[in-house]
Amino acid sequence: MGTVHPFPVATSQVGFERGELARIVDLYGRMVAAGMWKDYAIQFSREAASFCAFRRAAEHPEYRIEKRPALRHRQGMWSLVGEDGRVLRRGHELGPILAPVERRLLKVVNE
Repeated sequence: MGTVHPFPVATSQVGFERGELARIVDLYGRMVAAGMWKDYAIQFSREAASFCAFRRAAEHPEYRIEKRPALRHRQGMWSLVGEDGRVLRRGHELGPILAPVERRLLKVVNE
């Protein structure tokens, strides 16, 4: 028989917790149902984890939701980055960061 080699352990990288990812994917699903988003991408690195939402597949992401734990004690580890790269919102909790995107789903109903 051959030699068994241990699976290489990845260096520590930032990721989303189950509840965080569930909240982000729930928002993504509602935006897809509304016809606003078509695709997404998730990226993990040592410094940050990001969820990118696209209107179409071959363009820059419309929004990027980033988690940077290094900024946890300063400005907050969550940020919402726009298509042009500007930070639109930054904070310590995910809910207020997602609020501007969720607001786009609200529609006025006439009686």
